[in-house]
Amino acid sequence: MNMSIERRQIKRALLSVSDKTGVAELAAALHVRGVELISTGGTAKALADAGLPVRDVGGVTGAPEMLDGRVKTLHPGVHGPILARRDTPEHMAALDERGYGPIDLVVVNLYPFEATVAADAAYDEAVEQIDIGGPAMIRAAAKNHGSVAVIVDPSDYQPLLDGFSAEEAATDLPLRKRLAAKAYARTASYDAAIAGWFANELGEAFPDRLPMAGMKIEELRYGENPHQQAAFYRTAEQRPGVATAALLQGKALSYNNIADADAAYELAADLSRFGKPAVAVIKHANPSGAALGDTLKEAYIRARDCDPTSAFGGVIALGAPLDADTAEEILKIFTEVVIAPAVTPEAAALFAAKQNVRLLDAGALPSQQQAGRLVRSVAGGFLAMDRDNGRVEASDLKLVTERAPSEAEMQDLLFAWTVAKHVKSNAIVYARGGSTVGVGAGQMSRVDSTRIAAQKAAQLGGEAGTAAKGSAVASDAFFPFADGLLTAAEAGATAIIQPGGSVRDEEVIAAADKAGLAMVFTGMRHFRH
Repeated sequence: MNMSIERRQIKRALLSVSDKTGVAELAAALHVRGVELISTGGTAKALADAGLPVRDVGGVTGAPEMLDGRVKTLHPGVHGPILARRDTPEHMAALDERGYGPIDLVVVNLYPFEATVAADAAYDEAVEQIDIGGPAMIRAAAKNHGSVAVIVDPSDYQPLLDGFSAEEAATDLPLRKRLAAKAYARTASYDAAIAGWFANELGEAFPDRLPMAGMKIEELRYGENPHQQAAFYRTAEQRPGVATAALLQGKALSYNNIADADAAYELAADLSRFGKPAVAVIKHANPSGAALGDTLKEAYIRARDCDPTSAFGGVIALGAPLDADTAEEILKIFTEVVIAPAVTPEAAALFAAKQNVRLLDAGALPSQQQAGRLVRSVAGGFLAMDRDNGRVEASDLKLVTERAPSEAEMQDLLFAWTVAKHVKSNAIVYARGGSTVGVGAGQMSRVDSTRIAAQKAAQLGGEAGTAAKGSAVASDAFFPFADGLLTAAEAGATAIIQPGGSVRDEEVIAAADKAGLAMVFTGMRHFRH
């Protein structure tokens, strides 16, 4: 890189913005340092209204805007002055020949396409918000960052101004490089939003090319482990959760906090289908306890007490607004994160005394019927799939045993099945009375998950006997052999819910009948790897 262009004075700037936040102040700072201002349409009017001398871009190009503003900056009189290399005499001579002066600063932010689509605008309105001239100018300026600075975000106005002297507006190469990188990221994310919108309009869940974009929320201290770097990004998906939540208090969230809070909140939201306050306690991405209650406090106590040891230092998700009674109970043990759809002032005041506890207000519960895409990286690529919105009602279930579940057993079967959807496979969940009493997760053998869940239930029952007695058991996939089912029966379970579909279904059904169990098939599995 020619050292003569490391620091470049700004003599002429082009400003054309949709978001006019701070643009008049920026233009004023440029003007007092002798910078000529060129602008378009509404931006030019805003600058003129602020008492600043501004030249309309049509006066530069000699071609007034046309097609209702669709064409105004797509002209050699704009792109030549942006793209000309200052260290190439032939480029500068070409500008002089046409009477064009170089443009040293381009300040552009794009038509609000993402916001328009998020507001469920009509098709034609969305199309009109696809910016053409803006991305072209941004990409041109970013390409010529050796000489030209480009700004696409009002938050970068101040860093630009910080590099000015009292008399001169100028930029250095490191700043121009950073601004150029941000500019290309912005146009890439803009095009990704447009491509995603078109795919949705065409009903293409998985188009041939799947561009994705994220806006960095924050850099994290580290990833899953201290030797791994990490950052947290927000996508365009309009889904309440940890990415959209307000951190009301507490330290910054860690990578694992975020993953666990997301898992917990999705489970709490899923349990809201039962029409009662719901609470989920998560430890290492798996629920240590989940419960319903007549009050949120009751639901929390039941979820916590399912596995008090694991609940210590866990993540708690609430399916109803956090109130003072529940807050007081939560604060009795150490908790990493609490996330809720709302937080009352009284609850917030109680948490204020425990500033290390991270308290998140997500604003709403996510809908479990909302379409969405989940993405997971693999070496050299990524996997994409629909969100698991599968659910069953009592009317969907197939009775396969001689004995039918009682009404109480049916409610526990549906509850256990809902929780199992959020447990790492192989997943086994024992539930009774609208609360988990034992969870077995992430085992290579389904029978081992069944045994672990039974052991948890025995610990919970204590001297009074296993809490699994009279429980309902959910299995996220079919029992390949009768041994897992028999282990559940030996633990005290009386009803089973599972997908069915094994080649040994008849053997398993016969074992259930012999043990006096009621068993229903869902015809749907819920693997969660």
